[in-house]
Amino acid sequence: MSEHQIPEEIRLQNGRAALTLVYGGEHKTLPAEFLRVYSPSAEVRGHALGQEVLQTGKAGVTIMGLEPVGQYALKITFSDGHDSGLYDWPYLHQLAYRYDEMWADYLRRIELAGASRIPAAEGSDAQAEAGRSCGGGGCGCSH
Repeated sequence: MSEHQIPEEIRLQNGRAALTLVYGGEHKTLPAEFLRVYSPSAEVRGHALGQEVLQTGKAGVTIMGLEPVGQYALKITFSDGHDSGLYDWPYLHQLAYRYDEMWADYLRRIELAGASRIPAAEGSDAQAEAGRSCGGGGCGCSH
């Protein structure tokens, strides 16, 4: 891992809607929704290639907590309760420098799926379906 991939500074924005990372004096701001839908957790990435789970209804999610993990990663807790998956420095660097491309890809996948970034109403069938992301469980995901 290159030391250039380690942020010099990490700042939670007012309102907890974004995280700003500083690399070589350059500020990169990542919205909470973007960080949430690209979580490195098994709930999002799946357990193998091709098992990724499209995250929907995450518009408006905020960052509730940040916790350093050793000297290699950051644990982020989101307002929807998601807190699994560790954002290691190389992955955060990738998110920061590929934001435009990755966000456009996410929006394209949402559109192709006929899904929405807007959260479903509490108790709706869509929300119940969205909660089932790891089949029968066993991954440590909360269902």
